[in-house]
Amino acid sequence: MTTIKLEAIEKTYIMGDVWVPALKGVDLEIQEGEFLAIMGASGSGKSTLMNILGCLDYPTGGSYVLDGTRVDRMNRSQLADIRNRKIGFVFQGFNLLARTTALENVELPLLYFRGEKKIQARDLAVLALERVGLGDRMGHEPTQLSGGQQQRVAIARALVNNPALVLADEPTGNLDTATSNDVMALFQELNHEGVTVVLVTHEPDIARFSKRIVELRDGLKIRDERVVDRLKAGNGKSVFSGAQETLS
Repeated sequence: MTTIKLEAIEKTYIMGDVWVPALKGVDLEIQEGEFLAIMGASGSGKSTLMNILGCLDYPTGGSYVLDGTRVDRMNRSQLADIRNRKIGFVFQGFNLLARTTALENVELPLLYFRGEKKIQARDLAVLALERVGLGDRMGHEPTQLSGGQQQRVAIARALVNNPALVLADEPTGNLDTATSNDVMALFQELNHEGVTVVLVTHEPDIARFSKRIVELRDGLKIRDERVVDRLKAGNGKSVFSGAQETLS
């Protein structure tokens, strides 16, 4: 099943009298359960592409189908609903609320729901934090957590809605090498469980933790290939249970 299908996606920004093309007809298909890295230098269009994938911005031209639904023609309210139900976001800066516990940060996306998910918000947030190995840090505020733990909270928040797609924008950009390895181990394990992951990175070594790399240059896709020499993160142990894991 195709999770994402982009056809001839264009994005042009208007700055005064100047038209700046950021994407120039990008085609991309992402299958359910893939782990894709999007690479490119500054100005290549990778952040613009991520914003369109995340339904945070509209393309100027082309079509975007997510889980069988054409989303590029939706209004802002409909896009917000798609984001809440189908997409989880992980950012470089964590974007956690200060003076708010890890549990409360993870609950946040569920507050926009009505019905059962909102009623079960606390239980679902607990499960998400346990899933990323932070069951003993639920009552801690961001300042009481390490950078790696803060990113794990952010990942738990992205997973709490059980999204079809997790988008990670430079998720290791603020982390040291060892902590980056731990975070990528978590992404690999989540993907091993069937979660579709798309991450933006400018670091070739981080991209090698994925299964497929797409590279952009000047708004064009110049590379789309499987990762042959894939790196395996972590020490081979599951962050959830301590059991040995074998990555596909």
